[in-house]
Amino acid sequence: MATLPPDTGSAVRDLTLVLADSKRLLGMRYAGWILGAPELETGIACASMAQDEWGHGRLLYALMRDFDEDVDRLEHGREPGEYANIEVLDAAPDGWPALVALNAIVDSALTVQFEALRASSHAPLQSRVEKLLEEERFHMAHGTAWVRRFAASGAAARSAMNAAIDDVLPAVLRWYGPDDDRAASLLGAGIVDAAGSALRARFVERLAPVLEAAGMSTAALRTAPDFQSFDPATRRVARGGPDTATIEKVRGDRNRAFLMD
Repeated sequence: MATLPPDTGSAVRDLTLVLADSKRLLGMRYAGWILGAPELETGIACASMAQDEWGHGRLLYALMRDFDEDVDRLEHGREPGEYANIEVLDAAPDGWPALVALNAIVDSALTVQFEALRASSHAPLQSRVEKLLEEERFHMAHGTAWVRRFAASGAAARSAMNAAIDDVLPAVLRWYGPDDDRAASLLGAGIVDAAGSALRARFVERLAPVLEAAGMSTAALRTAPDFQSFDPATRRVARGGPDTATIEKVRGDRNRAFLMD
């Protein structure tokens, strides 16, 4: 963008796409449990959270026009390997504990990142943050409540929840990235008010009391991230992207046959 130095502009562009893709894929994961949740009310909650995440994603994709991107292609024309979502969203959760882990862990991680944009010098992002955060409060409450329900439901349920949380935490902690030049450029330009290790510390500070109160293990929160093969632009290590079936749904491949001129 003309108002940003090239390196900083590239970093803002990448951050916007990372957030948009993560929101869209998280919405897809919630949507997969609308009909399979343990209770009717929980299925309705999944529908509401999915709608929120898809709406957030669309708001963020629209910002990509400022970087001369084809928004329609970003939303409906990419292959799996072109996505920059948090990689724990690549595959559908294999059970309800895994979905709760995404709700409690991934949703919270995204919220911490958006909170760091509240006073952003990049007005297009900053102007959308409060609306997103307002809707996220319900998501955190829902995830926390289900973590507590698992913790109170006996040893087997508690163990399943612990395992699901431990599965996603390493990638989520790594997702904030290292304290590198890219992080410094975003911080120095006032795009974010924290990056890398500071965001990780905020996330841990928020999540640790939730897990402790539920009697869950917090050992994984103390694991140092491994940045080997980490791509700072996509914040990913895995290169393959989301599963093909999910991307076909995201693109609306089956619906294209019904489009008319």
